[in-house]
Amino acid sequence: MNELPVVVVGAGPVGLAAAAELRERGLTPLVFERGDSAGAAVSEWNHVRTFSRWGELVAPAARRLLDGTGWVAPQEDSYPTGQEWAGDYLMPLAKALGDDVVRLGVEVVGVARRGRDRVVDAGRDSEPLSVRVRHADGREERVFARAVIDASGTWGGPNPVGGDGLPALGETAAAEAISYRVPDLDNQTVRARYAGKRTVIAGSGHSALAAIVALAAVAKSEPGTRITWVLRRGEVGNTFGGGKDDQLPARGALGLRAKQALDDGLLEVVTGFRTAAVESEADGRVALVSEAGARIEGVDQVVALTGFRPELSWLSEIRLNLDPVLQAPVELAPLIDPNVHSCGTVYPHGVTELSHPEPGFYLVGMKSYGRAPTFLALTGYEQVRSIAAELAGDHESATRVELTLPDTGVCGGAGVFDEPNTVAAETPGGGGCCGGPAPELISLGSVRGSN
Repeated sequence: MNELPVVVVGAGPVGLAAAAELRERGLTPLVFERGDSAGAAVSEWNHVRTFSRWGELVAPAARRLLDGTGWVAPQEDSYPTGQEWAGDYLMPLAKALGDDVVRLGVEVVGVARRGRDRVVDAGRDSEPLSVRVRHADGREERVFARAVIDASGTWGGPNPVGGDGLPALGETAAAEAISYRVPDLDNQTVRARYAGKRTVIAGSGHSALAAIVALAAVAKSEPGTRITWVLRRGEVGNTFGGGKDDQLPARGALGLRAKQALDDGLLEVVTGFRTAAVESEADGRVALVSEAGARIEGVDQVVALTGFRPELSWLSEIRLNLDPVLQAPVELAPLIDPNVHSCGTVYPHGVTELSHPEPGFYLVGMKSYGRAPTFLALTGYEQVRSIAAELAGDHESATRVELTLPDTGVCGGAGVFDEPNTVAAETPGGGGCCGGPAPELISLGSVRGSN
């Protein structure tokens, strides 16, 4: 099997980093990306800036490969948008790896052990993995691999607005009024959906803060624009983050700006609201109804930013050892559980924590975090470095995992940090990552829209 390729699922930041690491180790990577370009998922949030600086977004092995092509690295202390990360780094990296390595428009629809379903023990350590792929023209084929690294991420699996993890009653029928992404308000067509309208933002993570900041800017210039922030938790608490004390300055600045929107009266906050239903109203708007019967009426748009979940259905024949809560590897899950940590206190980890009962199969990147909303690109780059070392037989290097992460945690997500070369906001604030500035809370049990 050593002559077979290592299949990498997904040509995003971590998938391409894996390919660069494998190539540097003398192994044969084969990357399948269902999108039509490298970084296809990143490009979908092209208008949003990252929390990490350029210097933390370029994988070491990828940099070494790109340096040999004459690639000019971006300014290390600046913060790219998704569009810049994809266009200035991921696409050149895919080109450097070559079309024979990075196959675009090819979707992985299943992985199994050749000739064995998941029940069969015999041959699981001697038969190759069988990767079923579907091309853009519908043609299917099998590709045999010595190992599979699943870096497909979770972008395609947004959580619903429903408070119990299932779509709220009526959520599917109200699809035209609901978005599961931070809206690109520089796009005039998108902006028209929110300007002068009432929008409910559901979610407590950094994507929700990004949406608050973006819509607050619209509210300042477009009369009648209203923003209601819906939280499942009973209080705002540390949702605004660590402010100027955050070791990821762009993340701290985002929280401060969202807090300022509340202080400026641009934001209503509804706490303890777990959505049970989305009801259509006679005027074409919708109403959100909580499990307790509270209602938020007269809503034009809902932006549901309640996190993501991994797609595991196409791995049904692979033996995975996943935490029953987070759907992350069991060794990693306790370190990133949001029920315990408001920020992920993650020690460096690699092949040991990411191995499964299925030999040669690994979940990496955001997908390795399951439903936990905590991830940094640096973590994924170290994951794939360790796995590539293990596959190359360098066990000492694979287990020597070293990575320095911010003391204020690794809460993931993206921000709207407008000035890419500025790393701090002047808005007063303080507190660590897990103890931000105390907000002024407007807690509303039932909120009616104005006509």
